[in-house]
Amino acid sequence: MKFFPNSALVQLEYEKVKTLLAMHCRTEYAKAKTENLRLHTKKEFIETELQQANEFKLLLQSGQHFPNEFVHNLNKEIKLIGIPGAVLNSDQFLLIRKLAENTGNIFRWFDNERRLAYPALAIVIQDAYYEKTINQLIDETLDENGQVKDSASEELANIRISLYRKRNELRRVFDRIVSKLNKQGYLADIEESFLNGRRVLAVFAEQKRMIKGILHGESDSRKTSFIEPEETTELNNAVFLLENDERKEVYRILRNLTQQLSVYSSLLKSYLHIAGEYDFIKAKAKFAMEYNGNHPKITDKALVHLIQAYHPLLFLYNKNNPSNDGQVKPTIPVDISLHDKQRILVISGPNAGGKTVTLKTVGLLQLMMQSGLLVPVHADSVMGIFKQLMIHIGDTQSLEFELSTYSSHLKNMKHFMENANGKTLFFIDELGSGSDPNLGGAFAEVIMEELALKHSIGIVTTHYLNLKVMANKVPGIINGAMQFDEKNLMPLYKLVTGKPGSSYTFSIAERIGLEKRLIDKARKLVDDDHFTLDKLLNRTEQDLQDINKEKLQLSKLVKENEKLKKEMQDVLGKEKHKQEIERLKLQNSIAAEKYIYLKDMERRLKAMVIEWRKTDDKEKVIKMIHALLFKQKETIKSEKQQKKLNEKFEEVTGELKIGLKAKMKQNRQVGIIKEIKGKKAVLQVGVMPITVALSDLVLVKDKLEQ
Repeated sequence: MKFFPNSALVQLEYEKVKTLLAMHCRTEYAKAKTENLRLHTKKEFIETELQQANEFKLLLQSGQHFPNEFVHNLNKEIKLIGIPGAVLNSDQFLLIRKLAENTGNIFRWFDNERRLAYPALAIVIQDAYYEKTINQLIDETLDENGQVKDSASEELANIRISLYRKRNELRRVFDRIVSKLNKQGYLADIEESFLNGRRVLAVFAEQKRMIKGILHGESDSRKTSFIEPEETTELNNAVFLLENDERKEVYRILRNLTQQLSVYSSLLKSYLHIAGEYDFIKAKAKFAMEYNGNHPKITDKALVHLIQAYHPLLFLYNKNNPSNDGQVKPTIPVDISLHDKQRILVISGPNAGGKTVTLKTVGLLQLMMQSGLLVPVHADSVMGIFKQLMIHIGDTQSLEFELSTYSSHLKNMKHFMENANGKTLFFIDELGSGSDPNLGGAFAEVIMEELALKHSIGIVTTHYLNLKVMANKVPGIINGAMQFDEKNLMPLYKLVTGKPGSSYTFSIAERIGLEKRLIDKARKLVDDDHFTLDKLLNRTEQDLQDINKEKLQLSKLVKENEKLKKEMQDVLGKEKHKQEIERLKLQNSIAAEKYIYLKDMERRLKAMVIEWRKTDDKEKVIKMIHALLFKQKETIKSEKQQKKLNEKFEEVTGELKIGLKAKMKQNRQVGIIKEIKGKKAVLQVGVMPITVALSDLVLVKDKLEQ
């Protein structure tokens, strides 16, 4: 992305964002990438970087661990590996091993499921592969402390065995000498000492001529002399030579290991790149979580559609600097929509009302998005991609070129008009200021109209009434106003589009207590139409604020009504559910009655079969069967009548006897006991005798008999 002027990034505080981002970076790679953060103009690059930061943010929010712990800078070591004849030391090899192990952990973390869940993060390793041979070669040579293993070569193993034996022999001889001389009182210290890598005796200076050997030096006080006994000279020489052989063999082994790993130098470089890239992505995610950064929708078109957007640095300042009572000052979000139909937004309103902050917010968020940084907007926001960004903010007076503020202003506007196009996003603070209001306002109209004709998109702040009027006439230019609380003389920092705003010049003067005489005098000097229009804008804005308050109250009432409606629906639903349960109970009751009825029919038919077998009067039984099967309606009617009659009876205690009235427990029918046969009885119910178990009968009597 091209930008104008050269100080544009500093003026929009983009450099501050980079500084804060760098504080979350742990690797030199990530810090360098932050310092040289690129402003992309290709959608695929921007989309990938935004998605990577967003996926890592989701990982952090869900508490998942991503296995990237390597933070060392190994550029020098990896470069050495690729140089023939170079040798790395054991500590450097251990760092290389950690780098390879870190990469292996990352590859293992990206199983098939995670590659599908985090596709953008997986892109970082898509062109690399994990080579386990690197660690195998190092592990065959070095132990976990970085010491070359005895098994690294047969020659080294033999040297160390010989060295072990010689050192033991030397220790035995030396201990014998120390014991002997100590008894003679020659030694200043019976502990062994080393000087120039050789075992020596600490002898009292006055006794040094009593001991044969090589004098290696004296203490600072000259009271102690360090002598190598002649008995150990040959052994010391042998140990020294073996130690030298060991150093040579270790060097040869490390050089050989360096040569073996040289074929993997480019792969190790990619491992370092992977570790740094994930550190950079994590830094972006952690930084975004501090200011509630989100992933907006990206389009190749030149447009700005921000929902609930706010300045990240202002948000962080308010968050980190609460008031004395611990309250955090709220950061007021802004909604802005600029596209082909409405390309230029003219923001007016009082000073210190938030016009410049709004302008800087849009500019900074655009830079952040095109750098692949998540931005503090609602996720439904849509941000286009621009190839040019031009700004004019503040006093641009140039002492070097002897240009006045207005001359410099016009010079910048000339650059805007000559270079702007449909892919340009511009910001102009106080367009036309620094000159005569009428003349400066006229030029401002020309500049704004020219930028509109070039299909550029941008934001302009102004106090000029003619620009506010122009916004309603020229296609593609719309008005916006920063709201102001006239009663309390406080800016509200809220942007309202579609209408111009008042500068509240006289209102502010009255509120701060300026003499009424001076205010009236100033009013007389102002053109009547000009004063009337500003007053009208003032009144309109206050009315709009009142309407918004009523709208909020109405919205609150609507929400309460919806809540009550939902509660009522829940109550009605519960009542309906209760009625449904009662209906099912009734159906079950009816079904139970039908079942009892069918069982009763079964018993009757069985009784008739028994009667058929016993009686000689077959005609009588046939009539009974006919009455049962072909006169069901009459039977049912009779049973209903019988049930009504049953209500006239009550249960009593006593012995079941022939001639007494009894009621069946199951179908509750009442009849007269005609016969008792063991555990059964014949009950005459209407015209039909029924055989029933005595246990299923209970004595009853007519309630009227009481």
